Amino acid sequence: MEVVHTIRELQRLADAERSAGQRLALVPTMGALHDGHLSLVREGRKRADRVWLTIFVNPTQFNDPKDLAVYPRTLEEDLAKCEAAGVDVVFAPNAKEMVPEGSQTRVEVGELGLPLCGGTRPGHFSGVTTIVSKLFLAAKPHVAVFGEKDYQQLAILRRMARDLNFDVEVVGGKTVREADGVALSSRNVNLHPEARRQAPVLVRALEAAQRAVASGERDSRAIVQLVRREIDKAPLARIDYAELRDPDSLGLAPAELAGPALLALAVHFHPPQDGDGASVRLIDNRVLYP
Repeated sequence: MEVVHTIRELQRLADAERSAGQRLALVPTMGALHDGHLSLVREGRKRADRVWLTIFVNPTQFNDPKDLAVYPRTLEEDLAKCEAAGVDVVFAPNAKEMVPEGSQTRVEVGELGLPLCGGTRPGHFSGVTTIVSKLFLAAKPHVAVFGEKDYQQLAILRRMARDLNFDVEVVGGKTVREADGVALSSRNVNLHPEARRQAPVLVRALEAAQRAVASGERDSRAIVQLVRREIDKAPLARIDYAELRDPDSLGLAPAELAGPALLALAVHFHPPQDGDGASVRLIDNRVLYP
């Protein structure tokens, strides 16, 4: 496994691989790797000859400096996991390599970036799309794999690739969950133990909504109220958003569901009053099929 730290060196490797007829898959990450990331590596292996993974904690997508400061950084452990998973190249640049001093150019996707996380985290998706654009130009992949847990991000990156004519197929990898249903996330390690015990409330809320729709419920407002009541059963949970959206446009779902609807959740889990630690924001989603 080769570890690369500069864009120029990565571009040189990409040109050599493409000239040799190799198909390249890219798995962009912010490190603190878990089984969800490694499942994306396996998905990339199905679709390409060579799998490259990037590790970069992107400062431009954090609107809260405290969140950036506590984001886990475990480079040595990550590299060991990559080697064990058969990753061919790891790109691990520093912040100055990806965001040089004086940078002024940003990439932004319009309407898709406004609701949900875009509404509560200003500038977040502009930071994501700008850095992913630079990763596409540096690694020159044929396919890039992102997790479906970040549904809005995946939709935005697919739109960006289409709108800017990137010669990259953007594909989604299934959400990987822990035994109690909690979606794997690098942020899970920052949860207070009691907050972690309450975190399965997200998947219980998704399942409650799915059961309601399967039983004939079509009223969007009633479904969202059901979800909110379920989440409110966790004392440490504070809802950021719980919304039904069109799976393609991310516009609001109709009052009466007639087709698939994305149920998107974002919830802050706070430590107990007598506990240490910071608030941790978790997201999850499910497409409901009437």
